[in-house]
Amino acid sequence: MTQISINNLTFGYENSATNVFDNVSFNFDSSWKLGLIGRNGKGKTTLLNILRGKLNYQGKINTTLTFDYFPYNVIDKSRPTIDIIEEINPEYELWKVIIKLNELQVKEDVIYQTFSTLSNGEQTKVMLAILFSKDNNFLLIDEPTNHLDVQSRQSVMEFLNKQTGFIVVSHDRDFLDGCIDHIMSINKNNIEIQKGNFSSYWLNKNNQDKYEQEQNAKLEKEISHLKESVERISLWANKVEKTIKGTRNSGVKQDKGYVSHKSKTMMQRAKAIETRQLKAIDEKEKLLKNIDTYDTLKIIPTHNINSRYVGLKNIVINYNNTSINSPLTFEIEPHDKIALVGKNGCGKSSSSILKLILGMNIPYTGELYVNKKIKISYVSQANEDFSGTLEQYIEYKKLDKTIFLTVLRKLDFEREMFTKSMSELSAGQLKKVRIASSLCTSADLYIWDEPLNYIDVFSRIQLEDLIKSTDLTIIFVEHDSAFIHNVATKVVNM
Repeated sequence: MTQISINNLTFGYENSATNVFDNVSFNFDSSWKLGLIGRNGKGKTTLLNILRGKLNYQGKINTTLTFDYFPYNVIDKSRPTIDIIEEINPEYELWKVIIKLNELQVKEDVIYQTFSTLSNGEQTKVMLAILFSKDNNFLLIDEPTNHLDVQSRQSVMEFLNKQTGFIVVSHDRDFLDGCIDHIMSINKNNIEIQKGNFSSYWLNKNNQDKYEQEQNAKLEKEISHLKESVERISLWANKVEKTIKGTRNSGVKQDKGYVSHKSKTMMQRAKAIETRQLKAIDEKEKLLKNIDTYDTLKIIPTHNINSRYVGLKNIVINYNNTSINSPLTFEIEPHDKIALVGKNGCGKSSSSILKLILGMNIPYTGELYVNKKIKISYVSQANEDFSGTLEQYIEYKKLDKTIFLTVLRKLDFEREMFTKSMSELSAGQLKKVRIASSLCTSADLYIWDEPLNYIDVFSRIQLEDLIKSTDLTIIFVEHDSAFIHNVATKVVNM
């Protein structure tokens, strides 16, 4: 059991107006199972890279630990998967890797396939099998559940439960509840560690936010009264001071010494109240420092068509003359909120069903109906390869600039990011750009393919609230069980 101590950590990227971390200090134990959370772009991956020694920083980190990082960096994906395994772990034992692949519901023949031909979920599972099959140091695990189906997330959860200590970055609430005993939260002005899982952290946070907001309301009222008092006393003192210059009151000449003394006393009182006011303002500014509020998102779906939008009957997707799913039958009616759920590699993860609805060239058998009059808004699984600025993206997508940027701000997009190249944005920020683009589009049907990959917890809750409170029609692929449970009116199992 080893203590890791971080003192006065300060770090900022070049050409950035603000630091990612500014003089933060915290400690944790090597036996703790830590879930690292925070808004997109707040420094979760940066913190892991600092601990790994990949970034220069100011401050001091005291530790004797050796860190291992996941996911592994695969540079050339055009090679056979077995070569990738050997590159990552030259001392691998094939039988151990195969056992772990089977636990993750992946057929062992994938190791002889080209790595790039595997789905995103299958690629992640191969790397997880390598991780599970070898001895590890203190693990720094960055979003291991992206692209993973529910069963595979359960397998990762069970693996982590057997570990003695780690830091895992995740935005999946149920996943965190199942495998951690401490939360490390990157807040607006500090890094805070609490004992417990995500649910206990969320309850404590809401209670603390409520308390700070109540204190803030009291201080605002006090500051208002203090301002009125300062203005009233200052006005009176100035008025009295004028009488020193020979003014009379009711025909009686004022005692200048007395009046001057009284005026001076009142001015001192005004100064004392002003000092109290400034102190109260300072106290107010210290409050709300870690309150991550989130604004309500809005969307304006169209409802031009009251009949059936989409119908699938006995649809089977075919790749290389091989059927990759059981016959699928369902319909999309106005106001349906449908979750498409299944295992990685079954056709759902490669977005085949969604692409089929979109009219893409996907080989299939069965009967497909898509109402030609419906307007569709689509969020793809992969982030677009767009290297321009947001201004250029807005022009490229023909978006309303004011509405688009407003949505991004509500998703906690910093204003300074508006002028940066999209190649500089984090994966979570890029996904928010895609979602904001969709939210700005009035459509009959919204098709979202794994919209929550890389998206922080606060934004997930915003999207949940939006979908639940709006009569939009949506079909989405997602593996976050809490999100599915909270928003879906229908679940279609692949």
